[in-house]
Amino acid sequence: MAKLLRGLLMFTFTLTGKIKGIGFWSLIYSYCALCTCCVLLKLCWNAIARPSRAFHWKIRETAPACLNDTSLGTHCYVKIKESGLRFHYVAAGERGKPLILFLHGFPEFWFSWRHQLREFKSEFRVVAVDMRGYGESDQPTSTDSYRMDYLLADIKDVMECLGYNRCILVGHDLGGFLAWLFAIHYPEMVTKLIVLNCPHPSVFADYTPRHLSQLVKSSYMFFFQLPRLPELVFSMHDFKALKSLFTSSRTGIGRKGSGLTSEDVEAYLYYFSQPGALTGPLNYYRNMFSSPALRRRDIRCPVLLLWGEQDAFLEQDMAEQCRLYIRGHFRLNIISGASHWLQQDQPDIVNTLIWTFLKEGESRRSYRHSLA
Repeated sequence: MAKLLRGLLMFTFTLTGKIKGIGFWSLIYSYCALCTCCVLLKLCWNAIARPSRAFHWKIRETAPACLNDTSLGTHCYVKIKESGLRFHYVAAGERGKPLILFLHGFPEFWFSWRHQLREFKSEFRVVAVDMRGYGESDQPTSTDSYRMDYLLADIKDVMECLGYNRCILVGHDLGGFLAWLFAIHYPEMVTKLIVLNCPHPSVFADYTPRHLSQLVKSSYMFFFQLPRLPELVFSMHDFKALKSLFTSSRTGIGRKGSGLTSEDVEAYLYYFSQPGALTGPLNYYRNMFSSPALRRRDIRCPVLLLWGEQDAFLEQDMAEQCRLYIRGHFRLNIISGASHWLQQDQPDIVNTLIWTFLKEGESRRSYRHSLA
């Protein structure tokens, strides 16, 4: 009787899990279909109303001068033996000093960390990398090449090729997502973790299905699952959608922010206007829903989480919930009036908060040493 009862319970749990799985993927594909219909309607309207302008875009042939600003650092390349991929990065500061490794978000590249490269090179070796598929780094064409395990291995391999076995890891947006995961899977390689506008992966996974408002804000992730269409939408009207992400009143850098110069915007258009340059970044999202569930979730190193109050894509309630998964020191700073593009929007405030966080450990060590 006991064996029969256990068998029935196991069958029930298995069936419940399958039903939940079917429900989850039904939600994913239904929402994807809804987003697609909305985009197609808008696309058709633009094609009818302004056909010559809607499907016009140009490839930028010449890099703007800001990308070669020597005050930001030196452009370098490293080829990873295991993957065979070549990565581009910009480095500044003295070799041998503690490493700060910066991971950009979507749709960005190393240039999004320009304010931090200038700021922290005096005391650290600072490196802002173009991640796989971005900028001047290699861009594998297959969707499968952007699985999470490959992306985490990239961070580890780049760090080791730089001659380091640990670093202060800083990530924004999708780079923040990878930074959380890297600190979970390689805790011995992260001395401190700094994340900008990205919740812990488990917080995002738990919160989003339960809050319709966040589900709507995350609708772009569902749309990105489609082949080719997202690339077309980003390219239309000479990359109008890409420009509006950074400059519009709803999603862009706010009035209180430092803003982007026309040259800064051209820097983004220079890279993303190149043939095939949008597919690699979008492939990150095309692999997101197939990532295995986290078995380990805890973060044991000190964590600084910075959050722009006016983030148009992520709800602020998720920021505080990240505390549940952090076993060490945790500091959360909500920056008033700041957008999702935090390190470009409010660089002075961000840099000051990072300096404070980096110096905290030194102050505690000095205090303990004086007591001894």
